[in-house]
Amino acid sequence: MPRFFEDDRRNETRPFVPITLSYTKAANSNWCQQQRPRRAAGGTSRFAIPAGSGHSFPQGVRKAASYTYILITWLRFKMLQYLGMGYKWVTGILALGCYAFLLFPGLLQVGYKYFYSPDIRRDIVYGDQPRNRLDLYLPKNRDGPKPIVAFVTGGAWIIGYKAWGSLLGLQLSERDIIVACIDYRNFPQGTISDMVKDVSRGISFVCNNIADYGGDPNRIFLMGQSAGAHIAACALLEQAVKEARGWKNSWSVSQMKSYFGLSGGYNFPNLVDHFHSRGLHRSLFLRIMEGEESLRRYSPEIVVQDPNIRDAVSLLPPMILFHGTRDYSIPSDSSKSFVETLQSLGVHSQLILYEGKTHTDLFLQDPMRGGRDDMFEDLVDTIHAGDSEALAKYAAFPPRKRLVPEFMLRLARSVSPF
Repeated sequence: MPRFFEDDRRNETRPFVPITLSYTKAANSNWCQQQRPRRAAGGTSRFAIPAGSGHSFPQGVRKAASYTYILITWLRFKMLQYLGMGYKWVTGILALGCYAFLLFPGLLQVGYKYFYSPDIRRDIVYGDQPRNRLDLYLPKNRDGPKPIVAFVTGGAWIIGYKAWGSLLGLQLSERDIIVACIDYRNFPQGTISDMVKDVSRGISFVCNNIADYGGDPNRIFLMGQSAGAHIAACALLEQAVKEARGWKNSWSVSQMKSYFGLSGGYNFPNLVDHFHSRGLHRSLFLRIMEGEESLRRYSPEIVVQDPNIRDAVSLLPPMILFHGTRDYSIPSDSSKSFVETLQSLGVHSQLILYEGKTHTDLFLQDPMRGGRDDMFEDLVDTIHAGDSEALAKYAAFPPRKRLVPEFMLRLARSVSPF
């Protein structure tokens, strides 16, 4: 059995965290605990606006703007804190600030819905570790069991957060799809094995509890974006090996109708130098991945080629990968190579490329542009495949609302650090 699936961590390289960083991290943790919305019995969030409370729409907008600004500022500080003050990171932080500013009109609208929509269940606990929380985006129409997308957000394994999936969650829920955005520990709070464990626990919660929220446990789709695509693929493979070995599990690979990988990386020996050139320094990346000897262990494309786990590979669901051809953060060749490997092993897999699209076009700029975009339509068509009535209904929907003016989207694309 390959080391990818071993639980023995005696040889694991743990990250060194200076005392000054630990103090700051504790301070941030206290701040997050103070800001985290608490739920009363019955799951009602204290952020909800009760009838007759006197909260006006402008007050709600100001509150959502305040949370968004604090979150962006905190993320910029954390990136500087943990990733160093090198030239590339300083320019990257400045570019990130400009990028966020240009997308702010859209982020503000999405943020307001995230905090105040009655159809979002935030901070549902799925495990006993820090950040073992998930958000559920529920359709307004609750008739009949709905398909589910268990979504794992990206963030370079460092700044991932479940709210990053709110735009996707809001839009898919309009198409009668439940979306579960799974949070997980980031580095340095955890390393890659911790992230995979967290995501697997989140998937287990979805599989075993989604029926209580109107979901169909037989129509679950696993999806990840960027680093989240990699973590989700690792969790899926780990589960397949456990099932093939006859281990007792809390969820089954057979419950996944398909895996969707958006702009992911799957072969790290081939990508580590590229990440280094992009600013994710090799030494830092190796600490995240628990040492150079673990790069192959956490590279799904390499793991599936192990002849000792062919029986596990045969259990994998259809694997559908989406990628933009102008993705400079993770080149589209990464998805192409993984699909070719899967196909050579007899796994049903498909690669869908989007000409001229960058790492963030498919996930942020295009959805904020409104109207119809190819990736979203491909996703919905696959999830509702076989339901001609639903597809006809959604085809008649009016185009989605534009969230950001076109000139700001073009500027954001030009300054994007991703």
